Amino acid sequence: MIHKYKPGVSRRWLLLLSGIVWSGTGILLNFFAYRWIPELTVFQFEIDVVAGIILGTIIAYFGFSLVAKKNIRRILDYSGRVCVFAFQEWKSYILIAVMMTMGIYMRTTGLIPKFLLAPVYIGIGLALFLTSFLYYKIFSQETTS
Repeated sequence: MIHKYKPGVSRRWLLLLSGIVWSGTGILLNFFAYRWIPELTVFQFEIDVVAGIILGTIIAYFGFSLVAKKNIRRILDYSGRVCVFAFQEWKSYILIAVMMTMGIYMRTTGLIPKFLLAPVYIGIGLALFLTSFLYYKIFSQETTS
């Protein structure tokens, strides 16, 4: 009976949804960093952007791309309709909740200055955005095959 209410999609659409979620989250994190620009000196801004780009490239290549490839392999193994929330392993949702909680805490308490948070937000946001294109690539291949 419960399967009747499960929000199911094909694996092809699950790939697209995954890419959109990763892209959207990356854009959101960079939007947060962008809002902090008025609080930064020109030097802090320049350092934060450069550090964020370097950090984002490293995180994308050595971290998030491995997670995305693992997720993609898992999604491609599905057949039929799959729960829309299956684009991440259930364990990943716990990690996401912890990371969101830490991010909100660091952003709102002021314990960590914005010029130190900005490169982290830029880096993680850029890494998520760049890695989302792995999902789009496989979605495109699934569409044409």
